[in-house]
Amino acid sequence: MTTPVAAYDQSVSGDRAMTASNERSPNHVAIIMDGNGRWARKRNLPRVAGHQAGTNNLRRILRACVDQGVKILTLYAFSTENWRRPEDEVNGIMRILETVIERELDELHRNGVQVRHIGRMDRVPVGLQEKIRFAVERTRLNERLILNVALNYGGRAEIVDAVKAMLAAGLHPDFIDEDTISRYLYTCGLPDPDLIIRTSGEYRTSNFLIWQSAYSEYYVTDVYWPDFDENELKKAIEYFKKRDRRFGGVTR
Repeated sequence: MTTPVAAYDQSVSGDRAMTASNERSPNHVAIIMDGNGRWARKRNLPRVAGHQAGTNNLRRILRACVDQGVKILTLYAFSTENWRRPEDEVNGIMRILETVIERELDELHRNGVQVRHIGRMDRVPVGLQEKIRFAVERTRLNERLILNVALNYGGRAEIVDAVKAMLAAGLHPDFIDEDTISRYLYTCGLPDPDLIIRTSGEYRTSNFLIWQSAYSEYYVTDVYWPDFDENELKKAIEYFKKRDRRFGGVTR
């Protein structure tokens, strides 16, 4: 069941309403793109067809994020645990990701999207690694929207890698605080997500951004990822705008 969304405040009109709306829009949205397999099963299709449909949804969500004033979008594409899935499904997902980069990179670049990869490169096929590095390098100066693709990503693995990097750098324990750890995460230099959306109705974090999501707002919808469109994104953002974000404090 989709989280309830309060009605628009009709008392604010015209440009004033748009300005107020944009001011409360989330700067950083992260999405757990779940439900591809179930979407396919409902249509008597193989699971990989659901993953293909999910990637076909990316373009409209990127466009909708820009329209909604989102500056950073992080997509959970493939987790460190997803390697446990059947080999043919994993191989299919990797082939789809390669095709998506080939098909979409030129348009992403033209539209000012900066592509970043967060996660480990080990186990990722060499050809896909090369395409990821090329996409990251080609778009690194773009500023309209930052697109983080969490591929071979796990929140626990990220923290392990950060600890290893701090030890390798010889940091003394007395000089390690929360800001230090944040600088060693894959998302170094980026603000934490304001809003995390999970499609398909599952109430789990699934090892996604577990450090960065400490004060994120969560929105869960029953809609499967391939059907999550501009209107569904707008519902999630309107829900976010009604939240009272206190960050551990109180509202006066």
